[in-house]
Amino acid sequence: MIEVRVSARVNPTETEAKVRTAVQSIFPLADLIYNKTDDTGLCGMVEGTTGLEGLRHFHLLLREEEIIDTARTQFEVGMSRNAPSTSFRISKFVAFVGRLNFPADEEPLGSLHVTISAGSSFELQRLMEWLAPPTEKGKILFEPDIEDVEST
Repeated sequence: MIEVRVSARVNPTETEAKVRTAVQSIFPLADLIYNKTDDTGLCGMVEGTTGLEGLRHFHLLLREEEIIDTARTQFEVGMSRNAPSTSFRISKFVAFVGRLNFPADEEPLGSLHVTISAGSSFELQRLMEWLAPPTEKGKILFEPDIEDVEST
């Protein structure tokens, strides 16, 4: 079973609504909540979860932005040694306008933090192939179906 967890810091210079917009522009099916992190209510975290279906838009954006190779690298770098999962960051500001970018480091006002977990290493591998399949000279070699991810 695939679980996607996403979180983003809400800074005093931002609104909860704008941070929610950034998250939902990448993961429109994510169920989001807001948690205050201080007594003033000016700072907090937008956090949410979704499943495999919630990755369809992310899948599409990787192709529209033509960043499949970059995504595969981010997934590999973020692989956990202890569990079948991977973690990576997405630019909050770029996401706000519906685009996708993987920042090299944490952004000054924070990034979207994403963790994708699977029921097994094999399932995670299938998911990574569906999201970011192998390419040659920028062209996708084969395009797995979403049904292949959780079918085993």
